[in-house]
Amino acid sequence: MNRRLHWIPNMITLGNLSMGFVSILIASEATGNGPQSYILSGFFILLAAICDGLDGMTARALDATSELGADLDSLADLTAFGIAPGFLFYNMVLSEYKIDVFGKEDLFPIGMLIAAIFPACAAYRLARFNVAHDPSSFTGLPSPIAGITIGFLPIFLGKDHTLPHWLGIPLFILIAFLMVSNIRYGKPQVAIRSKLTPLRAGLMLGAALIALYFVGFPRWPWLVYGLICLYIFSGILTFLIHILQELRVKLD
Repeated sequence: MNRRLHWIPNMITLGNLSMGFVSILIASEATGNGPQSYILSGFFILLAAICDGLDGMTARALDATSELGADLDSLADLTAFGIAPGFLFYNMVLSEYKIDVFGKEDLFPIGMLIAAIFPACAAYRLARFNVAHDPSSFTGLPSPIAGITIGFLPIFLGKDHTLPHWLGIPLFILIAFLMVSNIRYGKPQVAIRSKLTPLRAGLMLGAALIALYFVGFPRWPWLVYGLICLYIFSGILTFLIHILQELRVKLD
């Protein structure tokens, strides 16, 4: 029976991949529509992240996990959280970066090379996860978080704001390299899942709605981006503390 149910989480995973693909298509149509297309493209990356969370939950609930599903999930994640954010950021920021080499018609696409860093790091991150991973923590920033960080930028900025290139490009490269770093990131979903009950789930949902009410709906991107940044810097801070502790032990 469980084998017959494999198609349910696999279809959700394919939804993840499809949302990433649609995000790419929308970003490619941004000419003349500008920020609105980028915002919509970012929303589809968020929808992909929702599918990515639901497919695992569904597979565990139905006891329908499989090696095929795990491999399919990695391919979907590469599309939605590696290729789609890289393409979106290229169209938003990096497309204008070209170096004249031999003449005006011979332009070296430096922006394309920078954009390619993101899917390359995401692919390596996912391959490393498939080979070996710790059930209690992530090694490197999870690709869905990395993809959301870039995909959420146009939503966070809104249609009336632009991203300073001196800030956006270093952030883009930093997020990419965090995926392939050895920095440990926690798995809050593991702790939540092990202790989650219907009552606690209701309380968490109520707390989230209350927080959204007090923050104000127009400012919800600030709340979401704040939580993302908090998660990213928590890993960096823990890593730095660990290094300082090791140095202290060596000096003692």
